[in-house]
Amino acid sequence: MNVRFSGSAMKLTGEIEEEIVNVSIDDVVLQLKNGKDEEFAVALLRLKEFMRSERLDGGLIDEEATLSILFNRLGSCKADNRLTIIRLLRSIALGNDEKKEKMVEIEFLSAVVKSLTRDSEERKEAVGLLLDLSDIQAVRRRIGRIQGCIVMLVAILNGDDPDASHDAAKLLDILSSNTQNALHMAEAGYFRPLVQYLKEGSDMNKILMAKALSRLELTDHSKLSLGEAGAIEPLANMFSTGSGIAGTLLQLLFSVTSVLMTLREPASAILARIAQSESILVNDDVAQQMLSLLNFSSPIIQGHLLEALNNIASHPGASKVRSKMKEKGALQLLLPFLKENTTKVRSKVLQLLYSLSKDLTDELTEHLNETHLFNIVNIISTSTLESERAAAVGILSNLPNSNKKVTDIPKRANLLPILISIMYSSTGSDSSTTNNFLNESIASVIIRFTIFSDKKLQLLSAEQGVILLLVKLLSSGSPITKSRAAISLVQLSQNSLSLRKSRKSSTFCLVKAGAVSPLIQLLEDTEREVVEAALHALSTLLLDEIWEGGVNSIAKLSGVEAIIKNVQVEDAKVILIDLAQKSDSRLKSTVAKVLAELELLQSQSSYF
Repeated sequence: MNVRFSGSAMKLTGEIEEEIVNVSIDDVVLQLKNGKDEEFAVALLRLKEFMRSERLDGGLIDEEATLSILFNRLGSCKADNRLTIIRLLRSIALGNDEKKEKMVEIEFLSAVVKSLTRDSEERKEAVGLLLDLSDIQAVRRRIGRIQGCIVMLVAILNGDDPDASHDAAKLLDILSSNTQNALHMAEAGYFRPLVQYLKEGSDMNKILMAKALSRLELTDHSKLSLGEAGAIEPLANMFSTGSGIAGTLLQLLFSVTSVLMTLREPASAILARIAQSESILVNDDVAQQMLSLLNFSSPIIQGHLLEALNNIASHPGASKVRSKMKEKGALQLLLPFLKENTTKVRSKVLQLLYSLSKDLTDELTEHLNETHLFNIVNIISTSTLESERAAAVGILSNLPNSNKKVTDIPKRANLLPILISIMYSSTGSDSSTTNNFLNESIASVIIRFTIFSDKKLQLLSAEQGVILLLVKLLSSGSPITKSRAAISLVQLSQNSLSLRKSRKSSTFCLVKAGAVSPLIQLLEDTEREVVEAALHALSTLLLDEIWEGGVNSIAKLSGVEAIIKNVQVEDAKVILIDLAQKSDSRLKSTVAKVLAELELLQSQSSYF
C-alpha cells in the first residue's frame, strides 16, 4: 500500500534544503538502500525533511519497502546513523497503529533489540521505540522471544538513565502479562512480576512461579530482592494452606496433555512440600489420589509422591487418613516397592511404611510375607543410607514381639549380629536425629531377640554378644535407647537361674555383666521411663533364689540411696520392701524408716 509519511520536524542546513528541492523521494529511497555512510546519512536527512515539510507533493512511496530498508540498515550502519534511524522509526510510528503493524516482523524487532546493547542514547531511543510498538499484540508476543531482550530491559531498568529506566519498567510491565516473560524476568533478577503472580495468579500460575523459584540459583542479593518484592508471604500462604491448591496439583499429575505433563514433576515436588502442613488433611481424598498415581509415574515423581504421602501420614492428627489408606490397599501397593532398585524411591517407601506401622501393626504384620521380611533385612544389612536403614529397623521395631514369623525370619537371616555391629559403629559417632532414631529402633528390635518366653533365643542372643552391648547402651544414647536396653536386661535377668547351666561364655547375671552400676546411675535420670526401666531391672536381683547377692550388690554401689530418691515410683517401693525383708539388720533398719515415712510399714510389718 502506498501512503504518505508524516512526522516531527528537524532543521536542516540551507545547503541540504536546496539539494532536497531537486531530489525525488525515489532518489532518496535508492540512496537509503545503496548509499555508503555519508551518502546514507544525507539520505536520512532528506527523508526527515520530506517528513517535516510534508512536501511530498502528492508523490507516492512504497512505505513497506522503505521500512524494510531502514530496519536492515539499522544492523550495519554507524552509531550516529542508527540513532537517526530509530528516531525516524519512532516518528513514523507515532500515533499510527497502521504503520506500527508494518513493523512487527521478528527480523525488524530483533534489529531494534540489538540497539539495547549500544550507547546510552541509542538504548533510550530503542526502548522508547519498543514501548511505542507494544500497543500491537504481535509485538508484545514476539519481543519476549528475542534472545537477550528481557535481560537487557532489566539491565536498563536498573541503569542510571531515568528516562530509559522509566520506559523499560513500563515495557516490562506490559510484557509480564505473559507468564513465560515473567519467568525470564525472574531469571534476570527482576522478581516483581513473578511475585505478583504468586499473590494474585491462578493456582496453575502459582505453581509455575514456585517451580521457577525452586530451580533458580539465588544469590544473597536475589533473596533480598525477593523478600523486598513481597515473595515470602504468598509462598508461606501457599505452603501453609496447601489444601486449596492441592486439587490443581493433582489435576496436573493426572494430566496426559503433553504441555501440562512437563509440569507433573514440579507439581509433585510442590505437593510434597505443602503436605507438611496439616491443612492438607482437610481433603480426605488427596492421599488416595496420590496412591493411585504411584505405579504410573516416573521414579522422580514417585519419590515426590511418597514424600508427600509420608508427610501426610506423619501428622499427629492423621490417624483417620492412615486408616483410610489401609482400607484403600496402601500396604499391598507399597510392599512390592521394597524390591525397587531406585534408592530414593525405596527409601521413601520405607519411611512411609514406618509411619503407617505405628498404628497399623497388626495389618502390616498380616501383609508381610517371607519375601518382604527378607527384603527389609537385606536393606538393613546392605544399605549405605542411614535414614533408609533406620526406617527399615523402625518397621521391625513396631511389629508385635509375640509374632514368631517376624522373629524367625530375621533370626534365620542372621540379623542380630548385623544390628549389634551397626549399633557399635553408630553409638557415640554423632547425635543426629536419624542416628538416635536408628539406635532407638535397634534397641527395640533387641527386645524381640531377648523376649522372656523364648529361652533358646535368649541364649543365642547372649552368645552373639548382645549383653555387652546392652550394658554399654545404659551409659550412652538417648533416654529411649537406655530404657529399652534396660527392658532387654530385665528379660534376660528374669531367666538367669533357669539358664545358668546352659550358659557358655556369656552370663545373664546383671552383677557379673557389670550392669548394676549403670542401672543405679540411671536412677538419677530425669526421664521417668528410664528410671522405671532401671528399677525394674534392679528388682530382678531380689528374686528369692539370688536375693542375697542382689542386695549386697545394690547396697555396695549406694543403690539404696538412689532408690529412696525415687520412692514415688511403684517399682522403687517394691524394691524397698524386698530390701526390708531380706537385707542385713543395719540396712533393714534404714529401709524400714523410709517405709514408715511412706506409711507402707504397717502392711508389711509381719516381715520384720
